[in-house]
Amino acid sequence: MIAKVPTVKLSSGYEMPTIGLGTYARNAEQGQVQKAVEWGIEAGYRHVDTAMIYRNEEQVGEGIANKIKQGLVIRDDLFVTTKLWNDKHAEADVLPALEQSLSKLKLTYVDLYLIHWPVSVDQNDEDTGIDYIETWRGMENVVKLGLARSIGVSNFNKEQLDRLLTAAQIKPAVCQFEISPTLTQHDLVDYCKKLSIAPVAYTPLGLLSDARPEFSGKDLIKTDPKLGELSQKYGKSRAQIALRYLIQRGITVIPKSFTKSRIEDNLNLFDFELSRKDMNLVDSYNLNLRCVPALGMSNLKNFPF
Repeated sequence: MIAKVPTVKLSSGYEMPTIGLGTYARNAEQGQVQKAVEWGIEAGYRHVDTAMIYRNEEQVGEGIANKIKQGLVIRDDLFVTTKLWNDKHAEADVLPALEQSLSKLKLTYVDLYLIHWPVSVDQNDEDTGIDYIETWRGMENVVKLGLARSIGVSNFNKEQLDRLLTAAQIKPAVCQFEISPTLTQHDLVDYCKKLSIAPVAYTPLGLLSDARPEFSGKDLIKTDPKLGELSQKYGKSRAQIALRYLIQRGITVIPKSFTKSRIEDNLNLFDFELSRKDMNLVDSYNLNLRCVPALGMSNLKNFPF
């Protein structure tokens, strides 16, 4: 049976499914991302998240096109997100960058286009210092042209959101950033909600994802017996408990997997509810540790962390 996923209404007026399929993979095999997208759509995902820098937009587009061709979905059923990379921050570069992404995705528009990071670089990753306010003007232009239904940001901090809002004609509909039980981000989540900007969690399983070897021994979500008890109590995996915790906080999640059974499991979050006590337990795993610290960008102007 295909899972039915609730949606959240964005400030742009469009609805965004509260679970998306993440597609980032450092060393994906040929066709692996396409296969994951096809499995995801078959399971009930209607929200797919990619980015220019993931270098997999063609595979994502192929997977979507196949499922449309088979009649499983129509384009309007889907919510597709892609992101502008740091070397395309000049206002004049935004439209050509999106047109290139659309061509790879085989789409005429995306549902959400994000500035991936507030920093800007040239082709050699040297700092160009382009103001994200300038970039945002390019983003607003693609909405006016009908190429993106909603626009937003990723990895922006509170001060950067504030500054953007003072200059924006079109408000960012979404802020996507790392949120998980091991990086709870309550301040930024609450702040986004106050501004009517939908918070979206990438790396939502935190240390559960074995993202960085230096976290070895701190992967409490994987090893903590109390979480194991919760898993038994609800008849759900540890990952499902972690994702449900975020959903109950009003956060959209974009877990990624290239395993069919996990892709399906990650969607199966709406037939149970964590008690307040159990929510507090999952919340207590916070370590304020980032799986994506982006240290290579730390010397750039507008680095957000």
